[in-house]
Amino acid sequence: MTMRKLFTLDEIKKSLLVALWFMVLTFPILAVRVNPIYKVVEWRWHNLLMVGIGAFLLSFPWRYFQGHGKPPEKSAAAENQALKNSKILLWRRHPWVRLCAVVLATGLVLSFPFLFSSYQVNIMTTALIYVVLGLGLNIVVGLAGLLDLGYVAFYAVGAYSYALLHLHFGLSFWLCLPIGAGLAALFGILLGFPVLRLRGDYLAIVTLGFGEIIRLVLENWNEFSQGPSGISNIPRPGLPGIEMSLNASSIFLYFLMIALTLFTILVVSRLRDSRIGRAWLALREDEIACQAMGIDKTRTKLTAFALGATWAGMGGVMFAAKTTFINPASFTFLESAIILSIVVLGGMGSMLGVILSAFILILVPEYLRAFSEYRMLIFGAVLVIMMVFRPQGLISNVRHRYRFEGLKTPPEELG
Repeated sequence: MTMRKLFTLDEIKKSLLVALWFMVLTFPILAVRVNPIYKVVEWRWHNLLMVGIGAFLLSFPWRYFQGHGKPPEKSAAAENQALKNSKILLWRRHPWVRLCAVVLATGLVLSFPFLFSSYQVNIMTTALIYVVLGLGLNIVVGLAGLLDLGYVAFYAVGAYSYALLHLHFGLSFWLCLPIGAGLAALFGILLGFPVLRLRGDYLAIVTLGFGEIIRLVLENWNEFSQGPSGISNIPRPGLPGIEMSLNASSIFLYFLMIALTLFTILVVSRLRDSRIGRAWLALREDEIACQAMGIDKTRTKLTAFALGATWAGMGGVMFAAKTTFINPASFTFLESAIILSIVVLGGMGSMLGVILSAFILILVPEYLRAFSEYRMLIFGAVLVIMMVFRPQGLISNVRHRYRFEGLKTPPEELG
């Protein structure tokens, strides 16, 4: 779209409609304010006018960049050549660059809890928990292509496993961590069996219902889960024979989450490149072709659900240990939506993208608290802009190409 076509009468009408739409959308938030003390309603029309003018002016560059011509498609040979000349291979040509980056990142990670306050350490620990959850859901949604809207159920299973096992049997954190992961994997298999024949929207609805069932059971079964009151005094992880202060315990939990995150990255990357990982990718691309190639669709789906739930269970145990209190209100559908947003925003199947988007979605709202009531509005606008101009995510997953270039040895010599 050229600049001359951008300011035609039709385009101006479109911009006016966009401005009107934004004014209607933000009217309850920006124009109306109720003062409960004096029992009056304040009308802030100037805020609504500013939103309309801003939306009208910004709609022109928005459509210009959105309608800007896409680069011409490249052939497979050109893409392979471009990949060889990309910056990714510069890291291989210069190992010292990669070494310096690893050393700087390691130094920053190790020194972070000693350079910043306990509040910053707790925020970073929460972000790392969501990194683990995002990588776990990335197995189900990003690699296997199974839309799971009830992922928070496995998160709750892990958290309540630790809380209830400690409450009734006095088990320690180190015993409850693998038990919570195993129970979550078991629930993943139990969810997987009824939905083997479902795909797309139907699968999403069933998994959403499963997540709500788990939450309602925890909220109403008082004898089992303490109901809405929740479970408190959950111990933080520690080392045998060592008494830790609150600050030292937060630092220890931070380093424990670093270790769990690195372990998750290692295992998930190995799974992605393994035989089962290639089966997940085939299942995501075309389920019928995948089955025609001899891949066991049932086992592939159940493995994806079980392994994805395993990391949710471990994340739940870490969450219970961090907060020392849990109740069903911590495991609503909003949590599943946030974790799914992490996967979609980062890029379906992209591990690095999921890690970056987890930090963005968890840390940005915290650091935007200075903007008070407008921080979530800014946050939502950033997500909308991101999805419009980069729908493939922050870092799109690289599609591997396998090409047969013929035999290098003559057939008669092979025989």
